Parts: sequence; structure tokens; C-alpha cells
Amino acid sequence: MKNKIFKYDFLIVGGGLIGSLAAIALIKKKFKVLVIEKNKSLPNDQRTLAVNANSRNFLRDLGIWKKLKNEQEPINKIIIKDYINKEDLIFQNFQESMGSVVFNSSLLKIARDILIQKKIIVFGVDFNSLEIKSKSLVHFNRKNYNFNKIIISLGKNYENINTLKKNYFHSKHQAYVGFFNHQKNHNQTAHEVFTPNGPLAVLPSPSPLKKSSTFIYSTKNEMSFDSLSNLINNYFHISHGKINVKRSVSSYPISPHLAKPKQKDVLLLGDTAHSIHPVAGQGWNLGIKDIQTLCSNLDDYNIDDKNFDQFYFSKRIIESSSYLAFTSALNFLYENKILLSKPIIKLGFTSLNKIPKLKNLFIKQAMGKINLI
Repeated sequence: MKNKIFKYDFLIVGGGLIGSLAAIALIKKKFKVLVIEKNKSLPNDQRTLAVNANSRNFLRDLGIWKKLKNEQEPINKIIIKDYINKEDLIFQNFQESMGSVVFNSSLLKIARDILIQKKIIVFGVDFNSLEIKSKSLVHFNRKNYNFNKIIISLGKNYENINTLKKNYFHSKHQAYVGFFNHQKNHNQTAHEVFTPNGPLAVLPSPSPLKKSSTFIYSTKNEMSFDSLSNLINNYFHISHGKINVKRSVSSYPISPHLAKPKQKDVLLLGDTAHSIHPVAGQGWNLGIKDIQTLCSNLDDYNIDDKNFDQFYFSKRIIESSSYLAFTSALNFLYENKILLSKPIIKLGFTSLNKIPKLKNLFIKQAMGKINLI
């Protein structure tokens, strides 16, 4: 028993949301999976997720969505406005809500509980201290393991240069994230405002009275609490009534990037593989698309196929690059007031408002119902 080797199909490094959900999806497909996570306690994460319709269906298929019960808020409408166009853009789908807002912590707890119940997660393992290579002997937790594939899902800040190569895209933006209570019902409406200094998104937050919302504002400017509070009041006092911004505002640097593993039999999921500007609200949903593509790849190819890794990477790099290019271009146009910025932005707004088929295409894209490959 001392020299026994425990064999698995997948090792998932990182028990965050994407890593945990990937493990559950792979288990459902009858693969043998092990997750390693450094911290046993759940992070004190008060943020929310914008879950588009595709990601919501994915969670529903895993049997997770029903467990959220009342801890989610539908997004029935998206209103987009800026300082250039007089007419707003309104996205709405009448067949189903365009997405939902959930608390990170609620979803992570459900996913982690499943992993613990199935005894496939090992806590207290620091990946950086291990020499892990697929199809080779690995020792941790006083046991010997062997894995066919390694999945790394450690978030956007993972910087192990021996494992992956990152291509960064220049950004001086800082994201400010928080909550505010308001007098009026949010009517399950999401808002995106392109201000002169950066995009401000406001989403309906899960709450019994429908009078709580979450915001994310990205800008190159340093923002105090008072300046953030004034900004939100300025744009939303009419739609939301009297506003009280909570002081627990967090901030983090925005570092858009694309990454590729350096080693064979190593796959990247979620923010480890890509990070985009939060203007589109699709970063986490791209991580779900990573999982879906991986599962689809496993339907079409054997896990030991020599081209398996490249097939997966080739499929995901197209969509990740497209989102990164779109969000970067959008920010460039609004930030850099060059001669052609206003005409291009006006043409975009006018086209979407005047051409129903084009608008419906964007609505489907926002819902995650369009695949670029």
C-alpha cells in the first residue's frame, strides 16, 4: 500500500468557481478527477457574478442552479447609454431573461460542498511548491498520484512562468466594485454607462425587496469613496431614487491577457487562460465556455489523442481573442477622443437601433447563445 499509485484522468489545480465547476462537469462525464486547493476556508467574497443565459443553462444541467433558490436575480433588460448618443440602446429578450446575478460566495459554497461530498478535493496543497507534470509520478498529501491531464484554474493573477506564457494588453484601468441600496425597485434591469472617464455597470443584486444593486466602475483615475458615490448618484438617482452607497468598496487592477501553457497535457481554464475588460461583463462566462469546450472535446477525441490540447486551445483562442479585441477597441474609442471616435460610436448605436437583425445578434451574443467557432 505504501507504493500504491492513485491514477486519475484530470488534476485540477485551483478549487475556485471555474475549477470546481469543471470538476463537477467532468465527473458527470464519468472521468476520474482530483482537485487541489490551497485554502480550506471559503474566501470572504462579497462580489456578484453576471451569469448569462448560456452559463445559467450549464449550471442547471449540473443540478446546481436549483440549489441557489432565491439567491439569484434575473436580468430582464439591459440599458446602454453614453455621453455621445442621445438615444439609449435597450437589449431585451422576451422568451427568457438575458441572464441572472448571483453571489460568488453562494455559488462557490454549493460547488465546493459537492466536491467535498464526493471526496475529490484535497486542501492545503500549494501548487507552486510542487513539481507537477502529467503522466508522471506526483507526491503530495502523503500519497503518490498519476494524471493524464492537468487543468490550471488559478485566476488572472497566477504567474508561474514555468507553466504558461502570457501576452498582456496595455491597460491602466482600475476596477472599483461595490453595492448600493436605493429607494426605487431596480426592475431587474442592468445598466452600462460609458462615462467620459470609463465604463460604469450597475446590476440588480439579489434582494427580497429589489432595492439593492451592485456596481463596477473601471477608470484610469484614482477614485475616493465620495467621488464614487457622487458618480453613481449622478447617473442613477432618477432611475433608482435615493441612493446609499455601501462603504465596503474594493478595487483591483485590470490586466487583460491571453495565456498559453508551455507544457504538454496542461490545459488552462477561466481567468488563467484569459482576462478581458469588465465592460462586456462576460469574463466569467468565458470560463464556462472553456468548460463546455473541454467537455465537447472529450466527446470528439480521446483524452490520449496527441492533438487533444491543440484542438482545445484552437477553439478557445478564437472567442477569447475576439472578446479581448472588442472590449479593448471599445475602451480605446471612448478614452481616446480622436477624430473618428464619435462617428464610429454613433454609427454603432444607430446601426443597432435601426437594424433589428443586428440587434438580435448582439442580444444572443450577450446571452452566450452564439458560438464563434
